[in-house]
Amino acid sequence: MGSVNIIIKDAVKKYGDNTVIPDLNLDVKQGEFFTLLGPSGCGKTTLLRMIAGFNSIEGGDFYFNDVRINDLDPAKRNIGMVFQNYAIFPHLTVRGNVEFGLKNKNFPKGEISAQADKFMELMQIDQFADRKPERLSGGQQQRVALARALCIEPDVLLMDEPLSNLDAKLRVEMRTVIKNIQRNVGITCVYVTHDQEEAMAISDRIAVMNAGEIQHVGTPKDIYQRPANLFVSTFIGRSNVLKGKLVAEGEKTYIETADSYRVEMTNVRADARRSQDIQLSIRPEEFLLNRDAQEGIAATIDDSVFLGLNTHYFAHLKTGEEIEIIQESSIDKIIEPGTDIRLTINTEKANIFDAEGEENLLEGVRNDNVPSDAA
Repeated sequence: MGSVNIIIKDAVKKYGDNTVIPDLNLDVKQGEFFTLLGPSGCGKTTLLRMIAGFNSIEGGDFYFNDVRINDLDPAKRNIGMVFQNYAIFPHLTVRGNVEFGLKNKNFPKGEISAQADKFMELMQIDQFADRKPERLSGGQQQRVALARALCIEPDVLLMDEPLSNLDAKLRVEMRTVIKNIQRNVGITCVYVTHDQEEAMAISDRIAVMNAGEIQHVGTPKDIYQRPANLFVSTFIGRSNVLKGKLVAEGEKTYIETADSYRVEMTNVRADARRSQDIQLSIRPEEFLLNRDAQEGIAATIDDSVFLGLNTHYFAHLKTGEEIEIIQESSIDKIIEPGTDIRLTINTEKANIFDAEGEENLLEGVRNDNVPSDAA
């Protein structure tokens, strides 16, 4: 099975006068598990369908390796597709479904059965070969759809929200299956989801999209720990956003919040070390909670949720801003609503953005997003 490098340069998608994707560049590496992640309506499925050939392309160039595919018939692009609703044929058996793509591709007749067997075994559905889809669970049906997509030995596997119809436990199980199969087969995979945890668990790299534009491309770790902008920070995982000030004094740089909490930040980019308004993005686990301290951000506990390993606290600041704090559960009793606390920030992990939230001001932001003038 081959795998290709997918290069997209200056892509434009319009529906009439409505521009959905204004100018998009992307480079998906050979054999990579690449995920398009973003809220509903951000353009991720539209882009996937442009790669597949199901949507027209109003501008730009799409390449598989060095072959421009803009005008290539979808059937000649050698892609496998897996959809949200499985799209398997109810009147055919499991074997009939898996063999369907092979017959369509004029695979040598004598080899069709053995090829189907190979992929049914790989997907662990060989024991259901003679069953019709209605007698299979959702997870089994999705395995049939995957086997059918892969057995034609495509260069690219495209998946559009393939797990969103499954229950939570099965989703977790199936994402492991998909990741393992993709690694085994070594195929370039573009995967669409709006589920951040799914994207984090399954991807080599992720492109976070919003309003038809790519905000950040990077590994799950890069995107979670050093998001390129405030949108990415609040979309991936949960974040508390507080207004504050960056204060430069001599060689040192501090952050100040509304109630005079002040702490030194040692990892601000050299070109950003000046006094300016900022937005602080602090994940719930990056708040350090102390009941007895005199220093720190003053807050009052409103509610708590005990989830075993961690306890989630909901609180408000003097400014009225509502925040969430995650603490490892202790054997002591849970802090009661109405309790006044002090919070400090894990300065190594928290992120600082400019006043508009468009740029991370810290060192160590890794963003592979290709600007249009560089592509």
